[in-house]
Amino acid sequence: MDRTEAWTEIDAHRHDLVELLESLTAEDWRRPSLCAGWTVRQVAAHLALQNTRWTQLPRAVVDLARHGGIDGAIHAAACRHAELPVADIVGEIRDRIGVRRPLPTVTYRETAIDYLVHGQDIAVPLGRRLPVPTRLAALAADRVWSSRRMFHAAARFAGYRFTADDVDWAAGQGREVNGPIVALLLLFTGRPAAQAQLAGPGAADVRAGRTPSAA
Repeated sequence: MDRTEAWTEIDAHRHDLVELLESLTAEDWRRPSLCAGWTVRQVAAHLALQNTRWTQLPRAVVDLARHGGIDGAIHAAACRHAELPVADIVGEIRDRIGVRRPLPTVTYRETAIDYLVHGQDIAVPLGRRLPVPTRLAALAADRVWSSRRMFHAAARFAGYRFTADDVDWAAGQGREVNGPIVALLLLFTGRPAAQAQLAGPGAADVRAGRTPSAA
């Protein structure tokens, strides 16, 4: 999948996400998301912050110092942005449709990870379905697997071979684990919610958090 194809699918996913958000009740917005410690509203606000530009850098530096690192700073920014009316949050995500310019220092691959994973963070605990384009999810899984600065999936799951059963994608060496690409993407990004969809000789050990040498 090339850059243009990826942005086309990201835009389609943004549209689907906006439709989902527009259907949520006030109670839905307050519910916990799959992202530990974050509400649905805070996750949506984080996605709305895809509009961030370098003009917000001074505030980001303050957040980094005050909240002990990047994760704390990101959460602080999302909590602050979540104070906006939900219509404004949804409107900002809608306004990103057609904008093919990622945040500073990242690429369209990281943008795909953000939308696909956080979209499921919102949809899954609400019992809603948010379709995930499989080829875009494969691109996101490739980036997560290969990254040495986020998630550390290749190191955490050393000794396993993961294969998607709905798109041509595989990574790793060792005991076989297979399942839908979205379930693998959620697994690699620290979300256990889709582990029941995994199969293969290594699936039970992955669900139990065992390494192949300890199995």
